[in-house]
Amino acid sequence: MLLIPAIDLKDGHCVRLKQGDMEDVTVFSEDPAEMARHWLAQGARRLHLVDLNGAVAGKPKNEGVIKQIVAAVGDDIPVQLGGGIRDLDTIERYLDDGISYVIIGTAAVKNPGFLHDACSAFPGHIIVGIDAKDGKVAVDGWSKLTGHDVIDLAKKFEDYGVESVIYTDIGRDGMLGGVNIEATVKLAQALRIPVIASGGIGSLADIDALCAVEEEGVIGAITGRAIYEGKFDFKVAQARADELNGVTEG
Repeated sequence: MLLIPAIDLKDGHCVRLKQGDMEDVTVFSEDPAEMARHWLAQGARRLHLVDLNGAVAGKPKNEGVIKQIVAAVGDDIPVQLGGGIRDLDTIERYLDDGISYVIIGTAAVKNPGFLHDACSAFPGHIIVGIDAKDGKVAVDGWSKLTGHDVIDLAKKFEDYGVESVIYTDIGRDGMLGGVNIEATVKLAQALRIPVIASGGIGSLADIDALCAVEEEGVIGAITGRAIYEGKFDFKVAQARADELNGVTEG
């Protein structure tokens, strides 16, 4: 089970939002690159970046900071990035800059042809982010619920060739109330590609619950507010997850 620290970027700072509200912001660091180095030192094996300004604007807004983060971790661990990615040129630029996986969210729902083209042009590098509430997909920074069923849409994207799916229960994100295990497992069971859980991790008990369903296809979990507020120690949590799933270092 991969535990993936989230570094959400707003105005060049590392922040966390509650339920996607750009006005409900907590700044955790003014040096995101140093934060990336911290999580690397704590045993992270992947980083999750979100360009929050980019997500709102529909185009990249924190590219300078993103380059600094990639430079900070070098080739040690892969970095996945989402937020404001709407065209193939942006994807190519990010991959050239050292990003390993590009996450496409709202654009995948609104313009599935773009996602299809991206998977064809950059196989193995495209992750789709599906944000949902009560089984329905949300777009535009969670401000709009669509009529799309999560599983139906995910299967369609799987056929396009996405590398994996990040599934976020928007009712739980940033609230530390626990992951929606049932919905995440239901999605993973319906797909052949891996699912990464997101939203709601608040304790080691949530890590235990996720590890118990890893064999269903839930390969990782993104964690943000809990590790920034010290609800649990990241290094301890990753070691615990490895132990539960029989992973040994080296």
